[in-house]
Amino acid sequence: MGLLRSTAVVSGMTLVSRVFGLVRDMVFAWVFPVGAGTDAFFIAFKLPNFLRRLFAEGAFSQAFVPVLAEYKVKGDPEATAALVARVAGTLATVLFCLTLLVVVATPAFVMLIAWGYIGEPEKIALTSDMLRITFPYILFISLTALAGGILNTWGRFAVPAFTPVLLNLSLIGCALWLSPHLERPVMALAWGVFIAGVAQLAFQLPFVARLGLLRWPRWGFRDPGVRRIGRLMLPGILGSSAMQINLLFDIVIASFLAEGSISWLYYSDRLMEFPLGVFGIALATVILPGLSEQHARTRPEAFTRMLDWAVRWVVIIGLPAAVALGVLAGPLLATLFYRGAFTPTDVSMAGYSLFAYAFGLLGFMLVKVLVPGYFARQDTKTPVRISLVAMAANMIFNVLAVLLLLAIDFPGPHMGLAIATALSSFVNALLLWRGLRRSGIYRPAPGWGALLARVILAALGMGLLLWWLAGGIESWLAAGILERAARLAGEVAAGVSSYFGLLVLLGWRWRRFARPS
Repeated sequence: MGLLRSTAVVSGMTLVSRVFGLVRDMVFAWVFPVGAGTDAFFIAFKLPNFLRRLFAEGAFSQAFVPVLAEYKVKGDPEATAALVARVAGTLATVLFCLTLLVVVATPAFVMLIAWGYIGEPEKIALTSDMLRITFPYILFISLTALAGGILNTWGRFAVPAFTPVLLNLSLIGCALWLSPHLERPVMALAWGVFIAGVAQLAFQLPFVARLGLLRWPRWGFRDPGVRRIGRLMLPGILGSSAMQINLLFDIVIASFLAEGSISWLYYSDRLMEFPLGVFGIALATVILPGLSEQHARTRPEAFTRMLDWAVRWVVIIGLPAAVALGVLAGPLLATLFYRGAFTPTDVSMAGYSLFAYAFGLLGFMLVKVLVPGYFARQDTKTPVRISLVAMAANMIFNVLAVLLLLAIDFPGPHMGLAIATALSSFVNALLLWRGLRRSGIYRPAPGWGALLARVILAALGMGLLLWWLAGGIESWLAAGILERAARLAGEVAAGVSSYFGLLVLLGWRWRRFARPS
């Protein structure tokens, strides 16, 4: 299967998942008022979710897939199956012990990531009760990530990409049908996370079994393959942790700001994650096994062509997506969330942070596709050093941006956290790109200047059209939900058509980018 076709498959499945994710967040916004309850859930969900990103999209997958690809290339099915069994057993044991520790000492972990809750026992108690239910999710979803890594290595991209739909379905079901029966309705969301973890793992296991790689997990810390994955993971965990520490630091600061700040950041982040997941993460998922195989077969020219192809597609899709997200921040929030418990104030406040996140979307996407250029060659140390620099920059940006907005009495100081995150994403991407260029691993093919000029002009034209069509936010709030949806769909269609139409008029041709050349 070609790279672009594989990316389309993953993007399509991810799009289905993200659409259900938007429906999930719409249900959250309509059913649960923004405030202490939603803030507590988002904190309780963020901690296991951060660790999920470490394993599902971070250090574990980026260490496991290249090693597994080597075993696959060597062509010994029994050795490959034994590696999978030992990795699964070791990973499950470590995560079970971590889960037990967090469940026993939950209040301490809550106060560790939400300093502003210290002295507010009711908020600590509610968040702790939720965290005890949500945290075991990390055990199930990490084993799901292992199964997904196996399927991706064998070119079965659709199943892992579809799996997150089950999380969204579980949360939607619990929000609508379980919450009315509970004394504290918002607790239904915590149970939705737990149920989803079990369901996602159970869904993928039969597909792994069809490949002949499903074995009973075994402790295998002394296995050479497991040790090698562990050595690759350690610096990768540190590197992936940098981003997660930044997000935790955001919670620390947001817990001191107005009640609802954590929820406003969540809703705006979710909309930013939509294009990032549909294309950026999907593309990174597809190229990692391919880059790993090219490295294992010692094909440096094919390696750099594949990486350059991925970076070009990030620019082609990421820049207009960022412009559209920024211009349509208010209309998007009003269309998707303004109903029931979600108020005009919530639309305005979440709009501030969404606009800032949109600015960093291209940086986030570039990071996703540049990191595999290191991990495919089993170089985990360089991305770690770079991510630590980006983490330090983000923390400095966080404090400066929030203090500046507070000093000028800006109505949404939480926007400073989103600004800092966006800026640090570009710091991270620039340093990753420079490292690949200096080492000679990545050599951009000719034509970059013309491509950038075309993309920038087309994105600018599209942005002006969307700005003119969008108008003021008041008209969106005054309209009914169906009218808002129809209007937004029309503007999105106009934006996509105008962007690609301008690209073609400026000389861009699809066939030149259909595959690495």
